[in-house]
Amino acid sequence: METVKKNVAQKTTITESENFVVRFSGDSGDGMQLTGMQFTDTAALLGNDLSTFPDYPSEIRAPIGTIAGVSGFQVNFGSKEIFTPGDKYDVLVAMNAAALKVDLPRLNKGGAIIANLAGFDKKNLGLAQYPDGVNPLEDGSLDNYIVHKVDVTKLTKNCLADSGLGSKDIDRSKNMFVLGLLFWMFDKSPDSTIKFIEEKFAKKPDIAQANVKTLKAGWDFGDNSEIFTTQYRVNAAKLPKGNYRNITGNHATAIGLIAAADKSGLPLFLGSYPITPATDILHELSKYKANGVKTFQAEDEIAGVCSAIGASYTGSLAITTTSGPGMALKTEAVGLATILEIPLVIVNVQRGGPSTGLPTKTEQADLLMAMHGRHGEAPVPVIAASSPSDCFNAAYEACRIAVEHMTPVILLTDGYIANGSEPWRYPTEDQLQPITVSFLDKPNGAEGVLLPYKRNEKLVRPWIKPGTKGLEHRIGGLEKQNETGNVSYDPLNHEKMVQLRAAKVAKIADYIPLAKADSGNEKAKLLVLGWGSTYGAIKTAVLEAIAEGYDVAHVHLRNINPFPKNLGEVLNNYDKIIIPEMNNGQLLQLIRAKYLVPAIGLSKVQGLPFTTTELKAKIVELLK
Repeated sequence: METVKKNVAQKTTITESENFVVRFSGDSGDGMQLTGMQFTDTAALLGNDLSTFPDYPSEIRAPIGTIAGVSGFQVNFGSKEIFTPGDKYDVLVAMNAAALKVDLPRLNKGGAIIANLAGFDKKNLGLAQYPDGVNPLEDGSLDNYIVHKVDVTKLTKNCLADSGLGSKDIDRSKNMFVLGLLFWMFDKSPDSTIKFIEEKFAKKPDIAQANVKTLKAGWDFGDNSEIFTTQYRVNAAKLPKGNYRNITGNHATAIGLIAAADKSGLPLFLGSYPITPATDILHELSKYKANGVKTFQAEDEIAGVCSAIGASYTGSLAITTTSGPGMALKTEAVGLATILEIPLVIVNVQRGGPSTGLPTKTEQADLLMAMHGRHGEAPVPVIAASSPSDCFNAAYEACRIAVEHMTPVILLTDGYIANGSEPWRYPTEDQLQPITVSFLDKPNGAEGVLLPYKRNEKLVRPWIKPGTKGLEHRIGGLEKQNETGNVSYDPLNHEKMVQLRAAKVAKIADYIPLAKADSGNEKAKLLVLGWGSTYGAIKTAVLEAIAEGYDVAHVHLRNINPFPKNLGEVLNNYDKIIIPEMNNGQLLQLIRAKYLVPAIGLSKVQGLPFTTTELKAKIVELLK
């Protein structure tokens, strides 16, 4: 809903709305990610709910001016609850012709375009594969939009003509001009960004001064230019009371791991090898050395996971992080942790595959690998985060299950929520579920005998720190004899140990929440069953469908192995079930196999998240 007001004094029209979607788009070197994040942080600081979608090529410096080199950042912010970055944009910032060509199809009719004139010269038009003599800014093809042609590059150069900076540094500042202009358009203060710039470039005051000056110049241009006569305004969202911060999924994962270490009283160790899009977790955790966090950047993926196994054996909360190809390399070591029955959290930030695939694009195609991707019978718990802020909860839960049930746990996030951000109402320490840790300090068998694989009511064996007097025992990847832990090749013993390890994982279902409807009724004609990052799009589509009178509900899974104890009962409450996934139907296979229900799959494997429109159309189709 929009309202329009006229500011007579400034001759400016004020357009108010519940939400706006803005897309920043340009070359990889145009700073669109930084620009988008600073705009997002300011919106969050001023109380808007929001959701973001960073979208960039895999190359560090993609081909300049080409369609393949376009880097975008999308933010949906509003005064209402926001669950997705939006299907279409209201405002598109196009720093060159390629950016316009890529993103124009998803700009709402009547939407605003801010086009950097320098990016629409003959060279850039050619690189964007426009025919000779065709310029979309001049040929009338944009008549259905509000087009603001601004020579951002020239205005930035004029602003910094006396700065003493070189041409490259001046050119890098043009994103701050755009940001200042957008701050004016959306009536937002640039103060928080100015503070950010001054802190980031504290040791380079000339760079800081240039960026601040350019930011203010962009604001002044909007305020004084005759081509900008409309400002957009979004009020603060009425969110539940609490303390909030804007957070990305990777940062939330890192903080969740730290919180779990603190709550459990265990030292935190991360053994990792950098890989897109998981590397930010390593970067973030490395900042907490003063808090006792140990981070080890290994020489490869195998060394990363094996170092974490060693840390777990000595009594640390051990983590390893990776994505797609790295997960494949870690599988043998995950099998070792499984047979050792020691806690380990493996974070897999999924990306498009197979092989190198689409390193910076999102996918949910590692679910079956998480479930079955080890030789032998080696089940491990699998947990999936549903949003950027939920990565905190999922990481914390993964750690709790790992240490309380003495097992490796795979935590699945993906590039969409790992790089995306949203406001997070962070909990206080007393609101976190306890994590119970105990180390065996004396023999647990009759007559002072140590039984390192003797199990408790959870089928969990004891955690023993190496060097504990009187508790020396065999360790390694060979099969263990039940209770004694001695190496055993006995066929019946092997079968028993395989069944015990599986039963231990299955018993975790007694210690996790039951499945319930996130939206809609407990019984309905259609259930949309989701997992992972499809949450926002599903929730939005289902809520819109319910508002239009459709009998539909939404259940979202965090625990995938084991499933919640009552999931089969819940599924039987619905006439039809549809499972949207960014893969070719992997949860669909698991649900059909376990519960024998005729669930319907909806797959998308494009490196892009689902849109609300796609899901809602399928809901309506099935119900009609």
